[in-house]
Amino acid sequence: MQRKRAITIKDVAAEAGVSFQTVSRVINKGPNVTPGMHARVTAAIEKLGYVPSLAARRLGGSRSYLILAFNDERPTLEGWQSRRGNDWVDQMLYGGMLKCAEHGYRMLFELVDSHSDRLESQVQAALSALHPDGVILTPPHSENDTITQLLQRGGHNFARLGSRRPGDGFAVYMDDEAAARHATEYLLDLGHSRIAYVQGHPDYAMSPDRLRGFREAIEARGLAVDERYLQPGDFTYEAGQQAMIALAKLDPPPTAVLASSDEMALGVLHTAGRLGLNVPGDLSVVSFDDTPTVRMSVPALTAIRQPIAAMTAKAAELLIAAKASGEPPEPDQGHLLPFDFVARDSTAPPR
Repeated sequence: MQRKRAITIKDVAAEAGVSFQTVSRVINKGPNVTPGMHARVTAAIEKLGYVPSLAARRLGGSRSYLILAFNDERPTLEGWQSRRGNDWVDQMLYGGMLKCAEHGYRMLFELVDSHSDRLESQVQAALSALHPDGVILTPPHSENDTITQLLQRGGHNFARLGSRRPGDGFAVYMDDEAAARHATEYLLDLGHSRIAYVQGHPDYAMSPDRLRGFREAIEARGLAVDERYLQPGDFTYEAGQQAMIALAKLDPPPTAVLASSDEMALGVLHTAGRLGLNVPGDLSVVSFDDTPTVRMSVPALTAIRQPIAAMTAKAAELLIAAKASGEPPEPDQGHLLPFDFVARDSTAPPR
C-alpha cells in the first residue's frame, strides 16, 4: 500500500498561486499581506488540510516557536526512578504546554544538574541546539546566577518560577511566606500551640520565606517558637520520617506539624502511625503542594495548593508576548499568583 504524501508549504503555494515565502508570511502573520492574498492562502490551507511545521513557520522570521523549560536533574530523576512520580513537573508541563499551544508554540523540557560543574555547558548546549524564543527556569534554577547571567549575556528572554527577588527576567511566584503563615494560623485557630515545622531544601529560595511565615504566625499570637520543633528537611519522604521520629522524642511533643512538601508530610503521617499516633486525634498534619497522593492518603492531608500550572502558563504567556513585540522586556515588577488552602481530614483541634 502506497503511503500518502505529506502536504508541504510548496503544495499550498502552488494551490494558491503564490510563492512559499508568501504562504509563510500568512502563517506567521507577517507584513505585506493583503486581505485578498490572506484569503487565498487560507483557503488553500483548508482545502489541502495543511498543518504548518515548525520549519515552515520559522521561514517567516526570527522566531523558533519553542519555549524551553529547565528543571533540576537529580530530584526529577530520583522521582522517576523511585516511581514516586513528579507531580510538580506534571503540573508545570500541563500549564506551560497548553498555554504554548494556544499561541502555536511548542514547549520543550530539559534536565540540567544544578550541582554539576558542567551546568553552564549543559544549558548552553540546549540553547544552541534549540534556539528557543524564551526560557522558563524552575526552582532552584530560578535563582542560579550562573544560568541567569548566561541567559542575559545571550540576549534570551527568561522567566523565573518561584522567585521573587529583583533581577532580570520575569519573576512569577506565589507568596510562600503568606501561605505558610496562613497554614500556621489555621492550626493556631484550631487550638494548637505546640506546632512543629519541617523545613524545605536550603537550596530553594522559598524555604526561608516559608519558615519566616511560620515564625511570624506563631509570634503574632504572643507565643515563642520552640526551636526544637524546627526540623531540617529537603522535600523528601525520608526527611519527613526522620523529622517525625525526632519530634516524637520531645517532651512535650508537638500536637501539629506543618511540612514544606507533600513527600515530607507523607513521611510524617506514615511514621506517626507506626509510632502509635493517630492523625488527627493525636497529631494534625498540614502539607505544601497538594499533589494527588495527599488527596488519596488516609487521612487525606490538609494542604496549601501551589498554582504551579498557572505560574508556568503565565511565564509562557509573558515570554511569547515579549518575543512577538520584538522589544527588550521592561523592568519586571514580578507577577504574584494566589495560592489555595484546602482543609481535609488530617487536621482537628488538639485533644
